[in-house]
Amino acid sequence: MHQHGYIGRKMRVPVLKEKPAIVIATFGTSSRAQAPLEIFRQQLETHFSEYEIFWAYTSNIICRKKNLPSLQTTLAQVETAGFRKAIVQPLHIFPGTEYQQMAETCEYFPGVRVFLSETLFHRWNFVKETLAVIESNFLQPEEGLNLLALHGTPLTADSVNIVYLGFAKLVADLYPNVLAASIEGVPDSDAVMDAINRDGFVDKYRKIRIIPMMYLAGMHAEDDLMGSDDKSWRTILEKMGFSVDCPMVEYGNEQLFKGLAYYPEVISFFTDRLRRSIQLAKIY
Repeated sequence: MHQHGYIGRKMRVPVLKEKPAIVIATFGTSSRAQAPLEIFRQQLETHFSEYEIFWAYTSNIICRKKNLPSLQTTLAQVETAGFRKAIVQPLHIFPGTEYQQMAETCEYFPGVRVFLSETLFHRWNFVKETLAVIESNFLQPEEGLNLLALHGTPLTADSVNIVYLGFAKLVADLYPNVLAASIEGVPDSDAVMDAINRDGFVDKYRKIRIIPMMYLAGMHAEDDLMGSDDKSWRTILEKMGFSVDCPMVEYGNEQLFKGLAYYPEVISFFTDRLRRSIQLAKIY
C-alpha cells in the first residue's frame, strides 16, 4: 500500500520522518524524587529542540500506579507516528537486567531501527569520570568514612554483578575512606556493615556519609538508606556509634536527598551518550 495512494490517504498513513525520535527511558518514581526528571527534560528542550522527544518508564509498578507508558508502548507510538529510526537513552546507572530487557524490547519493532544508548557506567572510564564529580561530596579521611549506596540486583545470574563488585574494588583502591554497598545483592550491605564494625572503623571514623549512587534518590534513600526503622542503613550505623548524614539539595523549596540527577556533570554525561547515538543514527 502506497502512502500517497487512495487507500493510504483513507487510512491516514503518516509521512515518514527524516530525523530519529528520542526516547528517554527511566525507571520512574512515585516519590518526591520526580523533580530531577524535570531538570533533565529542561536540558533536552534546550539542547535537542530539533528532535521529537518521548518518555518511557521501565518499572511496571510505576507504570500501573501512575498510568505512564512503558518502553514498548512508547516505541509503538513512535512507529505509528511515522518514525523509522529511534534513539532510546536510558537514565540507568549500571547495565543490568533492566538494560537487557530494554534491548530485547527494542527488537520487537522491526519497522523502526532502534539505537539503544549506553548507561552512565557502561565503560570503566565513564565510572572514573563520574567518581571525579561525586568525590566533591566525599568526607576527607580526617573527617570520616564514605559509603556509596548502589541499587544492586537480587539475581545471581545477572552479569552486572561483576560490575558492582568491580566498582566496590575500584573505589576501595582509589580512596582510603570510601566503601560501596548495594541495597540488593552484592556488594552485600550486611557483609559491608559487619566489616565496618569488625574492623573498628567507628574508632577511626566517628562520622559516616551515605552517598546515593542512583539517578533518582527517592524511596530507597528515604527508607532503605536514611529511614528511621531498625533495618535502615542509618539506624544500623548509628547503633554502631557513627554520626550519619547524606548529601542534600534544595529544589522547589524542599530539601531532597542528592541523587546523581542533581549533578550537572552527570546530566551532561547522559547527553553525551545521546549525542553519540544520534551520530550513529546518521551513519547507519
